[in-house]
Amino acid sequence: MEPLVRKIDSQLAGLSPPLAVQLPGGRRVGPASPVVELAFGDWSSLATLAGGQIGRLAEDIVEERVRLTGSMRDVMNVASQLLPGTPVASDTGWWTQMRRRAKSLAQHTPQKDAQQVQFHYDVSDDFYALWLDPRRVYSCAYFRDVEMSLAQAQEAKLDHICRKLMLRSGDKFLDIGAGWGGLLLWAAEHYGVDATGITLSKNQHAHVQRLIESKGLKGRVRMLLRDYRELEGSAVYDKIASVGMFEHVGQAYMAAYFGKIRDLLKPGGLVMNHGITAGGIDPGQLGAGMGDFIGKYIFPGGELLHISHVLRELAAAGLEMADVENLRPHYARTLWAWSDGLEERLPEAQRVLETTGSAPDAAKVLRAYRLYLAGCAMCFERNWISLHQILATWPDGHMESGRLHGAQSAYPFNREYMYR
Repeated sequence: MEPLVRKIDSQLAGLSPPLAVQLPGGRRVGPASPVVELAFGDWSSLATLAGGQIGRLAEDIVEERVRLTGSMRDVMNVASQLLPGTPVASDTGWWTQMRRRAKSLAQHTPQKDAQQVQFHYDVSDDFYALWLDPRRVYSCAYFRDVEMSLAQAQEAKLDHICRKLMLRSGDKFLDIGAGWGGLLLWAAEHYGVDATGITLSKNQHAHVQRLIESKGLKGRVRMLLRDYRELEGSAVYDKIASVGMFEHVGQAYMAAYFGKIRDLLKPGGLVMNHGITAGGIDPGQLGAGMGDFIGKYIFPGGELLHISHVLRELAAAGLEMADVENLRPHYARTLWAWSDGLEERLPEAQRVLETTGSAPDAAKVLRAYRLYLAGCAMCFERNWISLHQILATWPDGHMESGRLHGAQSAYPFNREYMYR
């Protein structure tokens, strides 16, 4: 094992912040005063570290084959330096792409999507409430002012979306993947829309139903426990938003997703698609075991596409891209705010999770979420993944529609209205 130990020792040299490693049997390698420390129970996990397989190392930590000491910010600083290269997917072989498409088709039936969404979002409402903002907005915030708190930035994001969509009183508005109701209720209370939200999470559905009742919005706001493919009707909605949902759709179903949106949207109407996009141009997940970790412990069935692929699918469905905004560093800051919030309340988080499972299971979930939140913050900071808001319309074919001749939609082809 000495060659492996020497390789580890050379990897540790020069790391900032300093990392020390405790080998199986108790021997320590690395600086005397480390900021981050890893204690290994077996040699196979140590080989994972030597190979720069950060995602697999995270799995070993979750399963307690490795013990981790150090702040999440320091841990991710070290992790980024241990990677042998970029983790952005680069396998473009036709066989690999065909296998990915086949897997995507199998993973995203309505039944499996419901199971996968509930696996993540129904962990525990009280757990999420510990580290999200008071509205429980579980998507990228918008730090219009760099001094904003997380709660302020989430409200700024909700309003930014409503402004982009030009929401007006009486508009029929659909929120696909409405979460705990942040955007749905903001649009109804501040813009007077007739709002419909859908989710596959039973916990979220029940939570929003209670909010609708308590706010006296019954009749004007409704929340449905429904798959987007099950929505019926043609040209039903003036405006549609999808926030943090299309990551669950799957590459193989992207055409059907945008096609359904087009069918539900009134001609000339607007749609906002806000979601995570891949850093790599070709379809695939993050390497170094990072994508596998997310799929196993956090988002089973999650798939990311590069913005260029998303725009291609959107255009193929007959929708016209009107505006695209990249909010990547906003999501890095959002995730660090969530991570810091969870780190401040770890004992309470453990107790909350124990109400829905055993203490060992609760501890395992907590370890996974600590690594997930901080790891995703690192990925957004380093441009390995991104976040785009895409504003699009379904042109109505009438040259006189809109403010400019040929606009064929409500979109004014001018960004000024978004920021007034």
